[in-house]
Amino acid sequence: MKQYRRFWILMLSLVLCVGLLSACASKKAASPATNEETDSAEEWKPNKTDIQVASDSLYVRKVENLPDDFIMGMDASCVPALEASGVQYYDYDGTQKDVYEILRNNGINYIRVRVWNDPFNADGKGYGGGNCDLANAIAVGKRATQYGMKLLVNFHYSDFWADPAKQMVPKAWKGMTIEEKSEALYAYTKDCLQQLVDAGVDVGMVQIGNETTGAMCGESSSAVGGWKKITQLMSAGSKAVREVCPHALVAVHFTNPENADSYVSYGKNLDYYGVDYDVFASSYYPYWHGTYENLAAVLSDIAETYGKKVMVAETSYAFTAQDSDFSGNTIGEGGNFVQDYPLTMQGQANLVRDLVDTLVNRTTDAIGVFYWEGTWISVGTESYDTNVALWERYGSGWASSYAAEYDPEDAGQWYGGCAVDNQAFFTADGKVTEALKVFALMQTGNAIENRVDALEDAEVICDLNGTIELPKTVDAVMLDNSRVAVPVEWETIDESAIKAGGVAKHTIKGKADGQDVRCVLSMVEFNYLDNWSFEEGDGGWTATAIGSFDQLYVEDKVTDSVTGTKHYHFWGAAADAVEFTLEQQVADLPAGTYKYGISIMGGDGGDTDIYAYVKINGKIVKKQPAAITVYDEWHTAWIEGIVCDADDVVTVGLYVKCAGPNAWGKIDDAMLNSVSETGEYDEK
Repeated sequence: MKQYRRFWILMLSLVLCVGLLSACASKKAASPATNEETDSAEEWKPNKTDIQVASDSLYVRKVENLPDDFIMGMDASCVPALEASGVQYYDYDGTQKDVYEILRNNGINYIRVRVWNDPFNADGKGYGGGNCDLANAIAVGKRATQYGMKLLVNFHYSDFWADPAKQMVPKAWKGMTIEEKSEALYAYTKDCLQQLVDAGVDVGMVQIGNETTGAMCGESSSAVGGWKKITQLMSAGSKAVREVCPHALVAVHFTNPENADSYVSYGKNLDYYGVDYDVFASSYYPYWHGTYENLAAVLSDIAETYGKKVMVAETSYAFTAQDSDFSGNTIGEGGNFVQDYPLTMQGQANLVRDLVDTLVNRTTDAIGVFYWEGTWISVGTESYDTNVALWERYGSGWASSYAAEYDPEDAGQWYGGCAVDNQAFFTADGKVTEALKVFALMQTGNAIENRVDALEDAEVICDLNGTIELPKTVDAVMLDNSRVAVPVEWETIDESAIKAGGVAKHTIKGKADGQDVRCVLSMVEFNYLDNWSFEEGDGGWTATAIGSFDQLYVEDKVTDSVTGTKHYHFWGAAADAVEFTLEQQVADLPAGTYKYGISIMGGDGGDTDIYAYVKINGKIVKKQPAAITVYDEWHTAWIEGIVCDADDVVTVGLYVKCAGPNAWGKIDDAMLNSVSETGEYDEK
């Protein structure tokens, strides 16, 4: 998009308000439209279809009570850039077809497309990620409309990716006051929508911002006037939608639903500042975003409290761990993420089916789900050098080197190919996979003969002084995602050599049901602390809040844990608010020498005073400083040479004090180990 001069912005908004020529704008509009008026028009709903598909390899349980007009959406923003890079898509019979027709023929009824203001440098070189400007959105929208699908227009209000970590202001709006920016956003939204409807695009929904979790378009909730400014921008966008496409739904979009308190806060702020919207949308990636039960609860709370529709605007799951474009994937083998389904086509389909079932049958007023970029595949499998030339020329990777001028800290350093090619519904050579049929098969179900889909790896934790016992069975994951124990035979291990290796992880290979399987064996020192990784909640621990801050509790989130899925979480919105201790008194500790350690990570701490400590008979005898820096950078404070007698009362703990506003952190893996006089591991 061309840069908007401020004078031109004001004149454009006046002209657009005088008269709109499109059929969409000529319809009688409410100002603003109420939920009831929008519902009665029904233009936002998916177009009716009688899609019939069959599969002899995909197991799909019927979703009961599934409405005919439930949105089965697909974000397919990158397709034009991929096709320019040489990608072609093929139907089940090997026939090359328009990918949007393939999507429609498998039950997709809505297409989502992101819109960036100006994803190009001064020389016209694209930033990547599909170079998703308005021209791209029009091209995608026309093809979606051609095949009877409606369009969700997803305005990021940025020149490149907008997400919880980045909400950067467009280049043309940099330095504007909030009033000037709101007027620019209003005029820009109105102009874009007008061009879309003039092109004949069937706009059914418009999203005002993308994953605006505490920030939007350069405005932050932690700054002065934060939410007031953010909601002012949202209201400006909503006003434009009501005027150009009065029958389209207005959606707002957030993420991290596992943090229920945040969603309560978002709902309150939207209501308090009077944002006119219809749909509260959430991302839900099962790797990171908690349980279905929590998702249903937080969305239902919004729907019931404020009378809004709710939906999932983004989700996805990997059908393989393999990368196909020589540029690493977000999800693969290993990694710190939840894997409730095997990385198979059936696992991918089960995710979609179970999420839809959650929305339909356990969530209040849920209207649909959008799968994120299920068409984004590799532009080639020949070599990295071949692909990088295509990514740079056509913007078909997640970012090009040209994005460095706008986003130097992220895209400028880590530009490259697609990070989700293993989460698409097409193979690397463009052939549609059987899993895409799940969108249509949920209506009737497809109960083929149940069989083993994949084997789950085993995990064993063993004390260095204990006996290594590997499991006799492993879980086989069936097509319906149920588990069945099957016998396993492990390769012979050298127990003495493993123990001699000390604290370490070992991978043991085995065979079960004729397939390869692994056991991850973790050798550990004996830990004298109870509930050392908080898997049993706060049992055994005493948390004492000294400051007046917002959150201090055990959180269940595997991606933020060192071991297991749980850890202690803290957060405080105000400056100088976070201050607390977390400690455990150790019962019946034998006389001897010990070492104590505890791990912490976090950020936004400002000036901090954080240290691990040991008390003997109520008096602190040793301290060791710790720190919080950035997400996923864990710091472990170790205290050596703790000497105690049999009658001593020993308490270990962590003291945390942070001056910064929005200081947050995670605490995990507290260890109290016995050592010999030489510092070596002392046998229990």
